[in-house]
Amino acid sequence: MLKKARDVVSSVLFAIALAVLVITFSIGLPIYVRPFYYWHVDSLQLPERTGFEYEEIIDAYDEVLDYLTVDGKEFGTGALKYSEEGKAHFVDCKILFDLNRNAFIVSLIALVVLILLDKFKLIALLKPLNLRLGFWSFSVALGFFGFVGAACAIDFSSAFTAFHKLFFPGKSNWLFNPYTDQIILVLPQQFFLNCAVLICASVLTISVLTIVTSVLRRDKDYFWRCSCNK
Repeated sequence: MLKKARDVVSSVLFAIALAVLVITFSIGLPIYVRPFYYWHVDSLQLPERTGFEYEEIIDAYDEVLDYLTVDGKEFGTGALKYSEEGKAHFVDCKILFDLNRNAFIVSLIALVVLILLDKFKLIALLKPLNLRLGFWSFSVALGFFGFVGAACAIDFSSAFTAFHKLFFPGKSNWLFNPYTDQIILVLPQQFFLNCAVLICASVLTISVLTIVTSVLRRDKDYFWRCSCNK
């Protein structure tokens, strides 16, 4: 009974860690793959629309991202002006960025440990209905991010506002004044929409591939057992 309970707990932890790993990985794509933003500078014609030089825009973005992703970096926006209120919002953002990074690392370590424990027969990762745990993890992820993706597609402005009210409750410093916080001029809403599309596409693609693979493996295992029993 104790072993069964241990295996159930281990399997639940594995499923959660797997989902967290893929979600945090997907969130990290538009953050750490900086060429994704660089591509937008030309495609959205930011130099023409803002009056800033290409190098000024890139320098401002890189300085903000360095602060958000590298410990010990001072906040700055290159040659662009910023206010203390605007800076305070990025301080809040850094908390979320650090949380995403740490959750990715912890979930990766947890998965490696659980896989090793399973390999050496110290635990047994379960297969409910003969489907691997990835099937169950990503079925939930597929439903949730399918809903998020649909909400963004229908009304991104409302979804964007709801996101900030959820993660920055009681604060309004995310509503930048372009005259005092010029960084917002080079971070148009279309860029954030494309970030959301990339994140959702990554999660949904990995989820669908994992679900399909799990189902095919289940059918293959079932066929193999039937053949052996004849």
